[in-house]
Amino acid sequence: MPITKHNRLVASTIAVVLGATSLVACGSSDDDKSASRSGPATLTFWTWAPGMDKVVDLWNKGPGKQQRITVEVKKQASGDTLITKILTAHKAKKAPDLVQAEYQALPTLVSNDALADIAAESKDAKSKFADGVWQQTTLGTDAVYAIPQDIGPMMFYYRADLFKKYGLTVPTTWEQFAETARALKKKAPDKALTTFSANDSGLFAGLAQQAGAKWWTASGDKWKVGIDDAATRKVADFWGGLVKEGAIDNQPMYQPAWNKALNTGKEIAWVSAVWAPGTLTTAAPQTKGKWAMAPLPQWSAGENVTGSWGGSSTAVTTDSPHKAAAAKFAAWLNTDPQAVAALAKESGIYPASTSAQTGDAFAQPPAFFSNQPDFYTKASEIAKTTAPSAWGPNVNVAYTSFNDAFGAAAKNRSDFGAALKTMQDATVADLKKQGFGVAQ
Repeated sequence: MPITKHNRLVASTIAVVLGATSLVACGSSDDDKSASRSGPATLTFWTWAPGMDKVVDLWNKGPGKQQRITVEVKKQASGDTLITKILTAHKAKKAPDLVQAEYQALPTLVSNDALADIAAESKDAKSKFADGVWQQTTLGTDAVYAIPQDIGPMMFYYRADLFKKYGLTVPTTWEQFAETARALKKKAPDKALTTFSANDSGLFAGLAQQAGAKWWTASGDKWKVGIDDAATRKVADFWGGLVKEGAIDNQPMYQPAWNKALNTGKEIAWVSAVWAPGTLTTAAPQTKGKWAMAPLPQWSAGENVTGSWGGSSTAVTTDSPHKAAAAKFAAWLNTDPQAVAALAKESGIYPASTSAQTGDAFAQPPAFFSNQPDFYTKASEIAKTTAPSAWGPNVNVAYTSFNDAFGAAAKNRSDFGAALKTMQDATVADLKKQGFGVAQ
């Protein structure tokens, strides 16, 4: 699993009634004043990334010392716990200067006016990131609410030895993927190409993203929910069809049975993200050196786009009295070559910065993929094709609904389309309950 595990947000803490106010806040009225303050600054940074204190030391002993900006790391839990803590602290106007936030959590924090717009301070950083990655921090506006830190571009992993044994070709389209799954079943009925898992909604979200889905979009001062759109229906029908016909497995990931299936070759492929080697190292240790990575299959031949599964950013809060200083550190942390190399080494991240993806920290492939020397070269090319995503203020409800509805559908091999409508309806109903305007 990536360090930015896809935790759901806590519904009880994010309820906010916008009424007739604008859809997303652009920071407090004190921003301009705080940005102009000069003199020494000590910033507090809430983060869950391991080894972040070592990375921050580079700042404090170098650029930070020169600019009289000191950063103090306060280690936190990730996901739900951190979002809850940030919103609670913000309500008391005591949030830290900087926070690490998953991309899908940004709309929740912005809707609660917890994050500052740092567009003016981060204008030089945009060119360091793929467009689809940078877009996740803007929420489709001219405002910038964070600097991308790490990402999880999606890829196709497969047992190269077993593909050769069974005469299978690496699929380049989803149609070929389905044909490969059926071909394997005919040749080895006791095996499956892969599984559809309903215990990690981030995987499905990334697949829908690749297909062009925009689950939340702004329409004036209202949210428009498009979970049950044509792109996502295409994805749901595709996977639901494979599960129903028994061409693939329907067991959840990260369970002992799934680990065993990968380790013994009962399942021979996995649709995952760039962080997969770490998971395979633990789940399927006996298969080291037998896997290979390829781009995600495409919906149409000749296309070149991937989804994203995981990732986080560094944001500045509206409570910070040192907005400009905090934004300067956030940009340094995620674009400076020395800083990003340290993040890769100490925190184990795959950096969002495009230049860092081919830096010295990624000169060698993951140990588990020592048989594929160009692993990170290929990964960096795939990362550049990341499709834009669209998150909203109640991702928690959508993800919970996915786990429930799709979990039941996968288990029973029933209609995924009905499960998708349940997910759409639950998300819309929750937005209305919270007081958000919803466009039909």
